[in-house]
Amino acid sequence: MTVVQSVPPEILEQVAEYFNILSNPMRLQILNLLGDGEKCVQELVENTKTSQANVSKHLKIMLQAGIINRRAEGTSAYYYVEDSLIFELSHLVCNRLADKIEKQALQFRNFSLAKTVSND
Repeated sequence: MTVVQSVPPEILEQVAEYFNILSNPMRLQILNLLGDGEKCVQELVENTKTSQANVSKHLKIMLQAGIINRRAEGTSAYYYVEDSLIFELSHLVCNRLADKIEKQALQFRNFSLAKTVSND
């Protein structure tokens, strides 16, 4: 018999917060852009087609969570992914969703309404 250990509520809270950070499409878009390498805020604004305030808000949230980091160069700040596990996690989720969609598509392909074929 397997004994399941109780997880302290504060641990569950931290895990939920991590997933909450990843639950926003704009943050996922920014992370996707940073997957190609570091970018300054202006590049992220241009690529996301949103305001600088919006991009900065999401960068701050991910920075505080330790998912991304930044470095200053002159008057610009360049952001990069600090926690590369984010890409592995994303890959797992995307593969799971793709499998689910493929299974659904197969069910649709296999579904057919009863047809009567006449040989007139």
